[in-house]
Amino acid sequence: MIDDIQKALMATFQAETRELLQELEAALLELESVPGDKELVDRVFRALHTIKGNGSMFGYDSISRFTHDLENVYDLVRKGSLEINKELIDLTLSAGDIIGEMVAKEEGEDEALLQSANKLLKAFNKLFPDIVSAGDASDTAESVQVIEEKRVTFRIRFKPDPEIFLSGTNPLALLRELERLGQATVIPNLKETPPLSKLSPEKSYLSWDIILTTKEPREVVEDVFIFVQDRCELSIETIDEEGSFDDDDSHIRLGDILIERGDLSREDLDSVLGKKIPLGEELVARNLVDDEVIEAALLEQQVIKEARSRRMEDEAASSVRVASDKLDSLIDLVGELVTVQARLTRSAERIDDSELTFISERVDLLVSELRDNAFSVRMIPIGTTFSSLKRTVRDLASEMGREVELSTDGAETELDKTVIEKLRDPLVHLIRNSLDHGLETPEEREKVGKPRTGQIKLSASQAGADVLIQISDDGRGMNETAIRKKAVAMGLVTDESAVTRKELFSLIFEPAFSTAEKVTSVSGRGVGMDVVKRSVDALRGSIEIDSRDGKGTEITIRLPLTLAIIEGLQVDIAGEKYIVPLSMVEECVELKREEKEAVKGRRLADVRGDLVPYINMREWFSMKGSDREIEQIVITKKDDQKIGFLVDYVVGEHQTVIKSL
Repeated sequence: MIDDIQKALMATFQAETRELLQELEAALLELESVPGDKELVDRVFRALHTIKGNGSMFGYDSISRFTHDLENVYDLVRKGSLEINKELIDLTLSAGDIIGEMVAKEEGEDEALLQSANKLLKAFNKLFPDIVSAGDASDTAESVQVIEEKRVTFRIRFKPDPEIFLSGTNPLALLRELERLGQATVIPNLKETPPLSKLSPEKSYLSWDIILTTKEPREVVEDVFIFVQDRCELSIETIDEEGSFDDDDSHIRLGDILIERGDLSREDLDSVLGKKIPLGEELVARNLVDDEVIEAALLEQQVIKEARSRRMEDEAASSVRVASDKLDSLIDLVGELVTVQARLTRSAERIDDSELTFISERVDLLVSELRDNAFSVRMIPIGTTFSSLKRTVRDLASEMGREVELSTDGAETELDKTVIEKLRDPLVHLIRNSLDHGLETPEEREKVGKPRTGQIKLSASQAGADVLIQISDDGRGMNETAIRKKAVAMGLVTDESAVTRKELFSLIFEPAFSTAEKVTSVSGRGVGMDVVKRSVDALRGSIEIDSRDGKGTEITIRLPLTLAIIEGLQVDIAGEKYIVPLSMVEECVELKREEKEAVKGRRLADVRGDLVPYINMREWFSMKGSDREIEQIVITKKDDQKIGFLVDYVVGEHQTVIKSL
């Protein structure tokens, strides 16, 4: 049992250290761009400090000693005694690589690694004599102050001018903007709303109490109302802040809240205190306050209580590290549950029992919520992959004599863990291609009037049920003429002029296709882009290239959010049920027998003036039976191409579990 516990602790240490090394690398790469950023220096120091402490705790003494010397260097950087330069960043990145290899070892002790570490420390010593291996451990064992954003709860009372609509302002838009700042609870006040017979549609009668919990400063909250501050009554008060009100219970008593809000006087409160009935009921009964005021105050009281209760819990326990195989097992079980629920729904429809149908609908709702929650656990931001690619770009640019700036956008976009794991290699290859074939050398860029530093941009965004990932550069682009000649030489096309630009660029993904004039250690053999295409296809995604000669290239990858369960459209063909991925379905249209016969056997449907080709699925699957009087065409779209599938009828939306045989 002790061995099992030790193994579990060791696995936790290794996982946490790998995360800290990722944080260290990301901070170093940012620090290279903005050497004077003290917050980034603190991030580097904190990562080293934590690795040192954890290493010592878990018996990785070589890691602890090695990291201690690095910590001495960055302690001096923090104090302003040393300046950040490229050599320091290079050495620290190499040190992180060595620590990563040490962590992978059973005990962290490896003679070859220790020699590498000592060699690196000597390199540090050449740069900074008398600093490395010369400090006192107590000097750097000080606790590091972590500056974290505090959550603040505001009470906002907003009463717009009755004539505010005449200025073109919609108060609801302001409330929605507040909701984007954090967790907002909105209580409308209706007491000034007149009877329907006297109500004017051009006037605003409502006011609102909003309880907003956010990490944003007060100035950001005030800016929401910046354009209406002269046409409204507005008050914004801080009613709770982490670390400020935690021990002050007076802020959560109902009576004090009402007084603080200005809804009740101290004299009126004292007059009803001590009664046996609840305070709120007594105040309403005496007409001292309205029901809506009590509701708003009680809600404010509840929000504050919950916030303080959460802070009293151990924040370290707010997240739990779970082995990925357990998550995979959970998703498998959810998938089985989805299939059983589908059988239950069909049985309920067949038996036609109202009670069973009600149970089936309830189970359907619960399974949908369980599915969404289970998948959200497996979703991780793609930013972790983007961060690791920054190091790849830096190292390759140095090796190839390029000056490159990598920018990222949409790092918070989430994807299924499995998709992200399988996506990294294709992205690395595309980045390598951009550096080797896309970007020119600094001298070449200057000759054509471009900045010496090339730009590579990685971006991610969600588009419906898919995620779009784009890799673009401002390099030399692709030579269409060279691609056409290569395609003809390889026998991929016979007539150059018959191939569109999009079709032409898609030939890049053919095996052994390369227009590179010379082979380098990075690329040029034509054995990479076809592998990228297969990898993306395996993820049920698509990839497209667009390029302009001399301007640059943009590659777009479209991927599903998850691989396990999809939303599908269920259709019926001769009594058999089939699923079409809902994300690909554009629309469904009816096709009558006379319309089908009018086109004399051609598989074309007139959809609002557009001719859409379709496939008769009954014929395609060689199914027996005659066509129905009215059939339906499911129109799908793939790569800007519309195509229809002729089915007997559409059943409806259906959750579908996808598993390999």
